[in-house]
Amino acid sequence: MKTTDRELKHKYFDLLAEKFNHEEQLATEIISLESILELPKGTEHFVSDLHGEYDSFQHVLRNGSGNVRTKVNDIFQNTMSNQEISDFTALIYYPEDKLKLVKSSFDAKQPLNRWYEETIEQMIQMILYSASKYTRSKLRKALPKQFVFIIEELLYKNNGLDNKTPYYNTLMNQIIETQQADDLIIGMSYTIQRLVVDHLHVVGDIYDRGPEPEKIVETLIDYHSVDIQWGNHDAIWIGAYAGSKVCLANILRICARYDNLNIVEDAYGINIRPLLNLAEKFYGDNPAFRPKLRSDSNLSEQEQLQITKIHQAIAMIQFKLEIPIIKRRPSFEMEDRLVLEHVDYDNLTYTLHGKTHDLTDTCFVTVDPEDPAKLLPEEQEVIDKLLISVQESEKLKRHMTFLMDKGCLYLPYNGNLLIHGCIPIDENGKMEGMEIDGEFYSGRQLLDQFEKYMRKAFRHKDVTDDLATDLVWYLWTGKYSSLFGKRAMTTFERYFIKDKATHKEEKNPYYSLRENPEIVGHLLEEFGLDPDQGHIINGHTPVKEIDGEDPIKADGKMIVIDGGFSKVYQSTTGIAGYTLLYNSYGMQLVAHQHFNTKENVLRYGADELSTKRVVDEELTRKRIRDTNKGQLIQEEIDNLKDLMAHRYFE
Repeated sequence: MKTTDRELKHKYFDLLAEKFNHEEQLATEIISLESILELPKGTEHFVSDLHGEYDSFQHVLRNGSGNVRTKVNDIFQNTMSNQEISDFTALIYYPEDKLKLVKSSFDAKQPLNRWYEETIEQMIQMILYSASKYTRSKLRKALPKQFVFIIEELLYKNNGLDNKTPYYNTLMNQIIETQQADDLIIGMSYTIQRLVVDHLHVVGDIYDRGPEPEKIVETLIDYHSVDIQWGNHDAIWIGAYAGSKVCLANILRICARYDNLNIVEDAYGINIRPLLNLAEKFYGDNPAFRPKLRSDSNLSEQEQLQITKIHQAIAMIQFKLEIPIIKRRPSFEMEDRLVLEHVDYDNLTYTLHGKTHDLTDTCFVTVDPEDPAKLLPEEQEVIDKLLISVQESEKLKRHMTFLMDKGCLYLPYNGNLLIHGCIPIDENGKMEGMEIDGEFYSGRQLLDQFEKYMRKAFRHKDVTDDLATDLVWYLWTGKYSSLFGKRAMTTFERYFIKDKATHKEEKNPYYSLRENPEIVGHLLEEFGLDPDQGHIINGHTPVKEIDGEDPIKADGKMIVIDGGFSKVYQSTTGIAGYTLLYNSYGMQLVAHQHFNTKENVLRYGADELSTKRVVDEELTRKRIRDTNKGQLIQEEIDNLKDLMAHRYFE
């Protein structure tokens, strides 16, 4: 028998009544929650397009996009020199490493003890200042568990009275004497990092290009409050784990292209030996498939040649696997991407849109011109084994599950729309869409369908070549994909055709029309947001600040925060990424310069240079009641008041 809404509500009230079985308990909870609504909203921190750049991301996360240094300056600008401020912020960012350097500079025991006392006192001041808009309960949860008692005693001591002076002196002396000072300072440093940012938004693309995406995911798993909007590169990793062989081929091809196969082999324990054996059998050197080496690369010539062969082998498997998907899904409108069928294998030419191009650096040895989609038995065996290895990786399973649990395609949050790529529209700003399983979808409904099928593919990873896995791949490369945002992906042309005009990927009109405040307003309305107060926060397309491009568009309603975390992009963007801060006073866009090394920060206090720019300044300071969290708290208050009115307590 189906349970009615009325019955569910009564059951819910029964559960509440068990938790609050006295009127005083109920009243205390209501008082507490009503008061919390009046606190200032916490600071939101937005990052995007991290692309495996773990060190740069770690630094931005630890310094809160400059928020830590701002607070240190607020407190200590009149009592510390610039160098002392730099040393203190470095200690907060990297406490374990900085402590080693500090301790090595002291010869006698007494001066170090004095440094401990001063530093612990400064840390206490920082915690007090950073926690000024939180409840004591929330602050307590942020403190290192083993030192909660000690820190709370130091936080709430009264310097105006000396009744407990010997107590506090002994407390400090014992911290140092029992050799707990280092661990206390380390714990307080991480507490400060946690307090300066209440919630983190990752607006897509953790994976690909950079060398350590798995370390970024591990950091996010341990982070105190985070959500993720999937990027196109995240989607193909999820798709590969969910059973899409063509997504798997894509991630391996990109890892080979950017010399990141160690992510697959070492980080996730995926055996690519069968792929190497296949590559060695059929392929030789090819300049178009040489890996893009990082500045710190030390690959031997033999290793580069191996990767070049692997790169060709997996690229050809990818192009073959795309053909049956395109043919069985006419609604994808991707017939022009049947690239292997457009090749004249006798003359090595390629015909696209009625124009014929010469092909260079070809590697079609495994292609049957009569049936280009046909995999060799060796190729079929390799991709099957690779998929098994991917799905049996416990670490990859944990990371992909985390991305699904914390992730979504888009997120309306505190009046703003967070989305990695775009909302597909035509040249007039009208929502574009496509047919999925016999129904036409556009706008928000289209994105909801994409997410529904992505979750379905993940739930049923034993099912391959179905609509769900095909749509995950479509999100990577389809012209109505909100993650791709272009009319076609020209991977084939970039490998084999010299004419760069064929390499161009036409963007969805969204990327030009997002300069228009009226268009952005309509898009916000499509997602149920206030067009006058809301913003769209985008990643995906690097902002070329070096060419004068402005990341703040549409009279401040559109903010693009992909500024080039990935080193691959920094020569064209001129910076090393944008981040966004949104506190109770408004929004600030932060432009980051290239992060050199942690060593420079530790030894010289050489923090990365960052420029803050006000996006919006709130006329009225925002409170928790104005946020998504506040809405949930208000619902809880309403339920508790209903419970009180119904007298479900004894």
